[in-house]
Amino acid sequence: MELGLENKNIMVSGSSRGIGLAIARAFLSEGARVVITGRDQDTLNLALTSLAGGDAVIAHAGDMTDPPTIDAALALCEETFGGVDAVIANMGNGGGTTGWDLNQSDWQDMMNSNLFGGMLLASAAVPYLKRRENGSITFISSIAGGEAISAPIPYSAAKAAVQHAAKNLARQLGSEGVRVNTVAPGNVLFPGGTWERKQKQDKAAVDSYIGSEVPLGRFAAPSEIADAVVFLSSRRAAFITGAVLVVDGGQSRC
Repeated sequence: MELGLENKNIMVSGSSRGIGLAIARAFLSEGARVVITGRDQDTLNLALTSLAGGDAVIAHAGDMTDPPTIDAALALCEETFGGVDAVIANMGNGGGTTGWDLNQSDWQDMMNSNLFGGMLLASAAVPYLKRRENGSITFISSIAGGEAISAPIPYSAAKAAVQHAAKNLARQLGSEGVRVNTVAPGNVLFPGGTWERKQKQDKAAVDSYIGSEVPLGRFAAPSEIADAVVFLSSRRAAFITGAVLVVDGGQSRC
């Protein structure tokens, strides 16, 4: 299937490893040009080397919950490649305090990393995307945002907020020609990720959990999440906006 992404300009936040890196790789394989971002320059340099994208990929280091850093990354994409066609808001982490005895910091940390940064990125990106044909924003959420699973409450609440905010953004930006969608992954295994750490702690318990909770009986690979993101950013999805695409091997029950 021809996705029409050749020579399109994409900015992927949180793309030095894991899902974000896989998303960047998938766009490059479709002939797009990509800006990758991350907090640590050394990790970004390793990501650049692994992508082997030549002049089609550049990196911007910084905290993508910080407005000046967001503005600089978007400006870099436009100045280097000539515009911004799609933005992937891959923000946050699944950590945080579990249980019910939570303080303000527990909530604030999760909201800052999983909600506020993505929304600030979206707001900053809209003026760029309005100038392009089929401009789009895709948020990376989680199935924890759609139903109660064994994830920290502040994380789940933040991801639910992402999905609701994305739906509202889609309604507001449709008349501007900008589409907004969300991908909600289930359990994704990659080096350095949460599930790899849990496997090292108790592989038998992890295997039992995946076997009982996921009908397909396995983890997702980052590339499988990336495929969903690339499709939603393509011209093949030109009439899809306000959607939440769940990629979880059948785990969700709602």
